[in-house]
Amino acid sequence: MPRYEFRCRACGDTFEVNRPMAEAGAPATCPQGHADTVKLLSAVSVTGRGTGAAQASGGGGCCGGACGC
Repeated sequence: MPRYEFRCRACGDTFEVNRPMAEAGAPATCPQGHADTVKLLSAVSVTGRGTGAAQASGGGGCCGGACGC
């Protein structure tokens, strides 16, 4: 389930809420009970080992190295 980050405008606390994507835009109440919150834009970094052609060819460079540029 996605995790969304919010900041309370009343007390300044930042907190996270786990909820379905269908409820991403729903308001959230801060842990202190304040209702004036704003959803923050979060950057997500996904890393891992792929099995694609770029890895198999030793990839690199501007296009993954498959074309020899």
